Amino acid sequence: MTDIPRLILGSGSPRRRELLAQLGVVAADIRPPDINEDPHPRELPRPYCVRLAAEKARAIPADPDEIVLSADTTVALGRRILGKPADEKEAAQFLTMLSGRRHRVITAVAVRKGEQLWQRDVVTQVQMKTLSNEELNAYLHSGDWQGKAGGYAIQGPASAFIPWINGSFTAVVGLPLAETANLLIAAGYPLYKDRS
Repeated sequence: MTDIPRLILGSGSPRRRELLAQLGVVAADIRPPDINEDPHPRELPRPYCVRLAAEKARAIPADPDEIVLSADTTVALGRRILGKPADEKEAAQFLTMLSGRRHRVITAVAVRKGEQLWQRDVVTQVQMKTLSNEELNAYLHSGDWQGKAGGYAIQGPASAFIPWINGSFTAVVGLPLAETANLLIAAGYPLYKDRS
């Protein structure tokens, strides 16, 4: 039996845990980082997302032989970053802005082992249908918007609002699996080897 490096998931997101499980990966520990997630002045969505994923990975204490996996998902409407809404009113503003429009969902992934950092970011185009007041209010009432970039989750009730995407579905959920698998392999995690 070979020693498998311990994988540390730098995210408290249950969706990321579920996505990792699709790869057959269970994190040895979950250590959400405590960092400032505010965008810098005039920072664009994609560089912001890449910076945050890297900062999260570096902020997590880990032994030299442990592999840290962090990610950040951002919803971008043009140059505007739509983060996690602070309250229902802001969620309503975000969803009203996205209604009937195409936007981008950016997920950046960072994998760190010791001082070495591997990164990828994935941009997916998403179309949201025009929302009626009934649809918007019912979704807000569900509370599903809480803690979700842009105020919605594609894998929840809001899936009924998304007729079209171009790119990675798992990236929109929060972790692009094809790219994440490649990063883990690059960092020495035995993803497809016998781990018994």
